[in-house]
Amino acid sequence: MSNCRVILMLFFTSTYSFHVLGNSIEVCKSCQFTTIKQALGHANAHDTIRVYKGIYEEYNLEVNKPMVMLGINVPTIDGKEQGTIINITADSVVIDGFQIENVGLSYTKDYAAIHVYKSRHFNIKNNILKKVFFGLLIEKSHDGQVRNNEVSSDAKEEFNSGNGIHLWHCSNIEVTGNTLFRLRDGIYFEFVSESTISHNVSYNNVRYGLHFMFSNNDNYYDNEFHDNGAGVAVMFSKFINMKRNKFYQNWGTASFGLLLKEIYDAEIENNIFEENTIGIHIEGSTRINYVHNQFNQNGWAVKFAGGCYANVFYQNNFISNSFDVSYNSKLNDNRFEENYWSSYTGYDLNKDDIGDVPYRPVKLFSYVVNRTPESIVLLRSLFIDILNFSEKVSPVFTPDNLIDDSPKMKAFND
Repeated sequence: MSNCRVILMLFFTSTYSFHVLGNSIEVCKSCQFTTIKQALGHANAHDTIRVYKGIYEEYNLEVNKPMVMLGINVPTIDGKEQGTIINITADSVVIDGFQIENVGLSYTKDYAAIHVYKSRHFNIKNNILKKVFFGLLIEKSHDGQVRNNEVSSDAKEEFNSGNGIHLWHCSNIEVTGNTLFRLRDGIYFEFVSESTISHNVSYNNVRYGLHFMFSNNDNYYDNEFHDNGAGVAVMFSKFINMKRNKFYQNWGTASFGLLLKEIYDAEIENNIFEENTIGIHIEGSTRINYVHNQFNQNGWAVKFAGGCYANVFYQNNFISNSFDVSYNSKLNDNRFEENYWSSYTGYDLNKDDIGDVPYRPVKLFSYVVNRTPESIVLLRSLFIDILNFSEKVSPVFTPDNLIDDSPKMKAFND
């Protein structure tokens, strides 16, 4: 190969690389560009806009080309409550290292700190979003990441507040390492598939820590949801994996750790449900495996509301719950096998760590409380103990086959 040809190849290669990587544009009070909007207007595809520490009072910033917006020492973009602050309508956009605050409030428009629309391969990371209406509003977008952001507001009521991370009609999105509080819902999924929510903390939200509907083939790993208005709601979805999550201290008359409504073919494994009004409230959900979960000190550990079939509870710990299982029907098509029940009073003569006497987790008094909630004040009375014992000896109201034939004598380790 001639030297001339090699030089030409190197020239075209370097020119192409320069085009893909783009230029670096700086924004600061003493730079050529003093506002982010000026820099966006000047930038070409694949440029990097470096915004230095300071306060930038701007909103409705349009990111319509592939680029990187990089905050240096956490600059603040203050929207002055005028509306959406950053609109992303291009593929391959990175927003990294900003504090974005004071999103406008509207009863007709979904204003957001960052709005992503019809984008692919976006990455929103390491940002602090404060006093938002919606934090991140992501619509009809795919193959993106939302990482290590903090999203908060001052929400007090549902009707005038928005969600922290809100996805609609999306797929293959990774939401991980985010902290969300004082919002309507911390995380909201609707028509979202093949996506993962992991290592997030969602707490002190007005309604749900996590709320998703019509979203299939999704994974929820290693998250914490606590002190939310009604806990976590999972509805009208199938092929869900929820593993190693913590649901705790979700208290209230209509509160729960986890609500499952019309859920099919799911795996609920190695989760902790602790000090919730209801650990799991299940309604119309079928073919779900509950394995190695901890139910500790809940009002109701598991509460069935009907239409639940072919579910399996295997090797879970039920410890110090007021009611382990509540059921509202005489018919049962669910299995309980090798669970540990702290209220089990049976014996183990052959020392195989399996109780020799089957355990009936549904107490007659739970039926009474379901029909007459005020009767809960009698929970610790001698009369109720006698009532429950008589039903255990000769079941009349509780399902005959709702029984754990092999209750464990010792709790399982984490």
